[in-house]
Amino acid sequence: MKLAVVGGGSTYTPELIDGFARLRDTLPVSELVLIDPATERLELIGALARRIFARQDHPATVTTTADLDAGVADADAVLLQLRIGGQAARLQDETWPLECGCVGQETTGAGGLAKALRTVPVVLDIAERVRRANPDAWIIDFTNPVGIVTRALLTAGHKAVGLCNVAIGFQRKFAALLDVAPVEVHLDHVGLNHLTWERGVRLGGPDGEDLLPRLLAEHAEAIAADLHLPRAVLDRLGVVPSYYLRYFYAHDEVVRELGAKPSRAAEVAAMERELLGLYADPALDEKPALLAKRGGAFYSEAAVDLSAALLGDGGSPVQVVNTLNHGTLPFLPDDAVIEVQARVDASGPVPLPVPRLDPLYAGLVSHVTAYEDLALDAALRGGRERVFKALLAHPLVGQFDLAEGLTDRLLAHNKEHLAWA
Repeated sequence: MKLAVVGGGSTYTPELIDGFARLRDTLPVSELVLIDPATERLELIGALARRIFARQDHPATVTTTADLDAGVADADAVLLQLRIGGQAARLQDETWPLECGCVGQETTGAGGLAKALRTVPVVLDIAERVRRANPDAWIIDFTNPVGIVTRALLTAGHKAVGLCNVAIGFQRKFAALLDVAPVEVHLDHVGLNHLTWERGVRLGGPDGEDLLPRLLAEHAEAIAADLHLPRAVLDRLGVVPSYYLRYFYAHDEVVRELGAKPSRAAEVAAMERELLGLYADPALDEKPALLAKRGGAFYSEAAVDLSAALLGDGGSPVQVVNTLNHGTLPFLPDDAVIEVQARVDASGPVPLPVPRLDPLYAGLVSHVTAYEDLALDAALRGGRERVFKALLAHPLVGQFDLAEGLTDRLLAHNKEHLAWA
């Protein structure tokens, strides 16, 4: 089995390598290709990948290349983990929205739109080249904003599934609190990428006993602390929101916090410099502890599970993925991309039925879906007016003057990445 990772020069790649090595029985990889134009970083991480495989006696070969077409040829699955513009662009996404009193974040709000505009055209070009090289290959997208990028891929007819680590993070957290194996925990996870709620925590399968009331009764304080939300939010809602909901539920508080401390992008950039220094040590043959602070916890395990299910060699039959709605949430268009539990096999994901979503959540899901429609249109066709309309539609913006000011800043900071700007 051959897998290709586009963006293989990321400092996060050793986490993925570690997952492939540990979970070889689930996903028997024989060849792994790391693809990245940043050749110096790529060679550094490729060498570490080989040492990790050797330490765990994994037989797969690891190759590196800057040639996308050669790298994806004959691949069974292609994983996308891109950051167009690197941490410098992320720093901008997290900074200029604050000048307008809005959240500066790389996956939602104005910063998230900027990332989508930079990313969608590049991903679609990559996907088209994958299709020409190997039309049967699955594309697994971990590139943010996952919902918009996955929708772009599916709209263009690609064999694609979006993946996020939020659900698997909750699964692991709840399993630890319940003192059970993670595989026993099934989530009633619903919404859009980075806009989800856990409405149930079931043991043994999607129809098992719901232990969410017990978790909230016994551990609400700890769960709320992890989300940086008051316990009262969990008590009153009776569900567990994704930590990304804090940008909506505590917007003004978050803006004040972001304006008073170094950006996450600056922290990650410093961490990446340190990680690259560690990776250069020829004696290092395992992922360093520092990598856990980089973000994306459990991504490797989710990626292995999804790849195995799609390629017909194993994996959990039910997984949380980003895929087409197709009536699952009846208030959304069929071509919207939602994040829910789905049965996954070699033919792709099929969402499980979802109980009626309370208007408190359905309203926000509908609102953000409308924004994503406009964001994708702006990413595909460009134009200042399309950018403005997407920002005006976003619930974290929603005001004419704010949208005007944010549009000007977005275009000014992203001209080098937007051919039409």
